[in-house]
Amino acid sequence: MKRATLYLLSVAGLFGGLTACDSTPRERQEAVRQEARRLDTIAEQAASKLRTAGRRAARFDSASRVRTRQPLDRAAETAMTNELLGTYTEVEKLTPSTIEPAFVQFMQQVRARRKEWTQRDWDYATGISRRLNAQFRALRLDIRARDEVHIRALQTEFTALETGRDVKDLGQAVKQP
Repeated sequence: MKRATLYLLSVAGLFGGLTACDSTPRERQEAVRQEARRLDTIAEQAASKLRTAGRRAARFDSASRVRTRQPLDRAAETAMTNELLGTYTEVEKLTPSTIEPAFVQFMQQVRARRKEWTQRDWDYATGISRRLNAQFRALRLDIRARDEVHIRALQTEFTALETGRDVKDLGQAVKQP
């Protein structure tokens, strides 16, 4: 049914200046066949491109799952924590008055370094973010409202940056030959 509809739509634009009075039924039939072949070719090419993109996206997703299942290296995690948190490295000891500056420090470093990071670096940053978020939840009832709003904005920014990187990497993986 869809194919017939496509044929009829393509026939309408196919004849341009040619009207039913200027052609024979056989000529119109051949023109419809040629247009149908052209549309089939276009549809097959599009389907092939989608299959290829789907396979590449699946490989990217599979590789991403394998990577995230790998435990983080403790030494590398400690080094990344020192880089991103500076003086706030002992996340579990943060207080209601120091948690907001720790988030600020973290996001300043994320913004400064994110463009050079690999997906594995993002895994480490996400781990640090989770620790900060856990400490935030533990202290939330004692944090000033102004600081809580700022922390939530920083959490949202981190999620947006991380998701943007994932989308960019997925896009590159799909486009790769």
